[in-house]
Amino acid sequence: MPLAVLVVAVSALITSLVWVVGADTWRPGPRAMTGAVFQEGPVRDFSDAEQAAQRFADRWDLRVGEVMRFSDGYYAQLLDARGRGATEVLIDPGSGTVHVEFGPAMTWNTAYGMMARPVETGSRTIASGQAVRIADQWLEQYRPGLRAAETTAFPGYYTLHTLRGDRITGMLSVNSSTGQVWYHTWHGEFLGTSEHPPASRTP
Repeated sequence: MPLAVLVVAVSALITSLVWVVGADTWRPGPRAMTGAVFQEGPVRDFSDAEQAAQRFADRWDLRVGEVMRFSDGYYAQLLDARGRGATEVLIDPGSGTVHVEFGPAMTWNTAYGMMARPVETGSRTIASGQAVRIADQWLEQYRPGLRAAETTAFPGYYTLHTLRGDRITGMLSVNSSTGQVWYHTWHGEFLGTSEHPPASRTP
């Protein structure tokens, strides 16, 4: 399914939740990322993908970190001024549409997600190493043969590459407060990654 169609579907779902829960409860915080950026013309390579993601990131004074290519589109990490993970975005290769990634980046991110707050409250109850163990336990049960790589910390959660042997197959996220696991089912087959410096690996 094209990214643009998925964006519309997710936006409709969020609108429904706003109506059910109530606007006062579900109002995005001051740093919440809403909307999308459109690039004229297709995204042909990593350079195009990074430029499209950077135009999106500029509105929040962020920069692009690791960029990955999958069969269903490009994925990019956005970093803050200190090189820490801020959020994750998807880039549609056909239209150049850039949007906050589905799942954890939208719903778990306490700084840039739909429930963003002016200041992230509380502390991580799950450390990076524990997140890897949680991910491995989940993979052993639901994706046998895969294992988790090291974590990349984002506000409210971690994202980890999944590996078969030494080859990346995809990724999943672990909520840093609850330990809930969210497997990223929307990427498709992993095709490659840029050499751009990745996000800080420290929580």
